[in-house]
Amino acid sequence: MNQYDLNLILNPNLSAEQVQIERDYIETTLKNAGAEIANLDDVGNRRLAYAVGKDREGYYLMYTIRAGGNPEKDIAASLRLRDNVRRILVVKDRPEWKTKKA
Repeated sequence: MNQYDLNLILNPNLSAEQVQIERDYIETTLKNAGAEIANLDDVGNRRLAYAVGKDREGYYLMYTIRAGGNPEKDIAASLRLRDNVRRILVVKDRPEWKTKKA
């Protein structure tokens, strides 16, 4: 299993209950795809570099997951169908990116 970063931007106008519903759906989707959640950073509302739709802000969720296969195809494809999900980014975590080069 490889480690990946799964970054999501949700609609910034969601209530706390709606955010929890989206988080539950995301976690269920990850478990159904055979992925494990290693870490979750719930950043909250942040200003975007450019408008997505008509929103200048977004609600950020950053997951660190362990998954086999192709999570971009399996996981991201099903999460893109949600109305409140604005953007999804799946990046393979590489150890050489974390080491300092002299």
